[in-house]
Amino acid sequence: MERSISVIIADRPYRLKVTEDQEEKVRKAAKLINHTMKELSGVYHFRDKQDLLAMAALQAAVQKDADTLENEAQQEQILTAIQKIETLVSGL
Repeated sequence: MERSISVIIADRPYRLKVTEDQEEKVRKAAKLINHTMKELSGVYHFRDKQDLLAMAALQAAVQKDADTLENEAQQEQILTAIQKIETLVSGL
């Protein structure tokens, strides 16, 4: 079931329709964007909030890519360990 919620990003309210399962994720994401923008405002010179939003989006995309690569490496390590265990077990 969808519900209407409002989140504030860069001091602007946004009304969204989300499922109950999505609501917490959306609120956390908005909070993270605002937090990232606040941190970036102390590091980068910016003309307006659009610049901060762009930098926050870039940072999030880079982090998502890094997380994906890390997860893939961990999955490969797990598969290698499973294959070693299967080899040991089949040798018994």
